Amino acid sequence: MDDILVANNVSKAYGDYTALNNISLKIPKNCIYGLLGPNGAGKTTFIRIINQIIYQDAGEVIFDGQPLAPEHISYIGYLPEERGLYKSMKVGEQALYLAQLKGLSKHEAKKRLEYWFDRLQIGDWWNKKIQELSKGMAQKIQFIVTVLHEPKLLIFDEPFSGFDPINANIIKDEILQLKEKGTSIIFSTHRMESVEELCEYIALIHKSEKILDGRLSEIKKAYKNNIFNVGLQVEQDGSVFLKMLEDKFNILSSHFDADENQLNFTLQLPSNHTSDIIVELSKKANINRFEETIPSANDIFIQTVNQKDNDR
Repeated sequence: MDDILVANNVSKAYGDYTALNNISLKIPKNCIYGLLGPNGAGKTTFIRIINQIIYQDAGEVIFDGQPLAPEHISYIGYLPEERGLYKSMKVGEQALYLAQLKGLSKHEAKKRLEYWFDRLQIGDWWNKKIQELSKGMAQKIQFIVTVLHEPKLLIFDEPFSGFDPINANIIKDEILQLKEKGTSIIFSTHRMESVEELCEYIALIHKSEKILDGRLSEIKKAYKNNIFNVGLQVEQDGSVFLKMLEDKFNILSSHFDADENQLNFTLQLPSNHTSDIIVELSKKANINRFEETIPSANDIFIQTVNQKDNDR
């Protein structure tokens, strides 16, 4: 079985409000899968269905080849966006309690907690109360509790919330390590730079419907629009040379670096004309840079959502 989770035509409504409309997704094993969408899109509803906090009205969810069932909860770890630690309890006491709820014995839970506390260098927090910790410190505890039982599937909803850049990077590295060890991960966030760094696959949900999904690298290729950044070493006045180019090509923006005698510009080409433009430009100047602009996850997110809204 190549997929850890498959959703087939899943729908969920609350009265007259449709939270999910006929959603179908396949989440491959041993990957980081970005679940994206604007606020209110339906992402949290989908995550709650996976965790069996609520149930779909229609469709089915398959977990590791079997219909999703209560016993699968022990194979899932969920870090929600809204944190739920008991502020007056001591860190170690609470972590032990939550670990045992996940099915670990007290002995095994303490052994694993000691490993993680040492790994994240927080061993001296054991007897502190949660209310004594900063938001980021409490987030580390919740991260540990989420991964402690070594689930097959981890679901992280805005996992970097509350972290400074250094600790966000530490948690990012831990997530990548978990993936390398074979864990499958659903990653829900509004931070598109994190999507670029971590996700191999994405799905975009908007207004209860899936509007895009697939391997991120392939989606980026599909959204390319033949825009190139070019740097030319010119021996003549840059503005004169630019005017000559504008008569032939669709120049989107430009800048002349007089110190370097380099004309930098962005142009859009008709399909399959890349080699022609390179030959044409090389006759007139030395080409220092010719790079295709690949759209970012953020560009694709905005473009796809806006296009969907305009089509309605």
